[in-house]
Amino acid sequence: MPGGTGTGVRSAEPDEHRPAGRVAHVAHRPIAALAPAVGEIVTAHRLGITGEAARQLGGVAGHHATPRVLALCCAKVVDRPQDSAQSRLRNITLDATYSVLCSTAHKTDAATGDHGDLLDLIAMNRGLDRLRDVLDEARSFLALPRPAPKPVTSRQVAVPTGSPDSARRLFAMSQPVSGTIAQSYLRKRGITALHATEALRFHPRCYYRPHADAPTQTWPALIAAVTDLAGKITGAHRTWLDPSGASKAPIDTPRRAMGLLLGNGVRFGVAGDVMAAGEGIETMLSLRSAMPAMPMVAALSAAHLAAILFPRTLRRLYIVRDDDPAGDGAMASLIDRANEAGIEPVSLSPTLGDFNEDLCKHGIDALRAELRLQLAPEDVVRFMELAASSGTKR
Repeated sequence: MPGGTGTGVRSAEPDEHRPAGRVAHVAHRPIAALAPAVGEIVTAHRLGITGEAARQLGGVAGHHATPRVLALCCAKVVDRPQDSAQSRLRNITLDATYSVLCSTAHKTDAATGDHGDLLDLIAMNRGLDRLRDVLDEARSFLALPRPAPKPVTSRQVAVPTGSPDSARRLFAMSQPVSGTIAQSYLRKRGITALHATEALRFHPRCYYRPHADAPTQTWPALIAAVTDLAGKITGAHRTWLDPSGASKAPIDTPRRAMGLLLGNGVRFGVAGDVMAAGEGIETMLSLRSAMPAMPMVAALSAAHLAAILFPRTLRRLYIVRDDDPAGDGAMASLIDRANEAGIEPVSLSPTLGDFNEDLCKHGIDALRAELRLQLAPEDVVRFMELAASSGTKR
């Protein structure tokens, strides 16, 4: 555009990248008072000749003539489609209607470096410097409603501490146990059979606070999902670990549960007509090492064991007892509930304090021999001998 001074639309600065449609900073300088035919302006603009045309269009009869100019420009672009892309402009949505005004996109005058589009012209003519104001002006002229504001959502919505939602979030943030400090810890406890343990995960930096006013610490942790009978996560259990994996973390309460625990538990396998239920996760995993095919659930405490819910298909319940007064009380309560529900209760008692102590002290073969004496004969065949012959992992 030889001879154009480009005062109406600003020149691009070196190394500057500006998205199409963004309002340029325009110089408030006197511009030409008269404009050529609107059709010529649009044609020139579409050919990329924007410098002189921008100045002339921007000054047409001041503010009062702007709607007339925009109407003609809009009609020119919409009513005379020259290709398939322009023909589709007739069917654009209301929110996109104003894009007609900038459908020619940003064009640059090769001679002067001036660039801009029709939105820039509106901004210059009205003295607007924010894109929001320019779009409001355009919508007002075209009688378009303001677009409904998009709902503001946080990337991570806060949930109450200790709630089921918080438990589900913690479990989702954790990773599989295999190859982690959690697996090393379980091996130190004699537990090597981790088949069907999708309820267990590992978190490398799980939050821990001794009390509400104490600063937050982070420790590796074994995370267990607590689920209801339908498999929905209602809570989570955390066992904080020493980074070496050799033991639990050296803190006051290395085990804590959160969420809705009553009646629910940490489940290993899908319960059918036979199931074993006990208190601790490590106790039940020790039994899984000896009876890998039997479904089991860890209720996490003696009180929760006494209140565990029964699957409808359950016909025989093995109650895994811990050798202490609380364990005895839970077993007695659960036996009464099972009898009332028409379920056969059978108690399993350890030689030492619990079955994990038995496993660590005496080994897996001694644990199997101990359990054979306490299981129903048909369950010995079903859950120990057949499981062993079928090659179930240990």
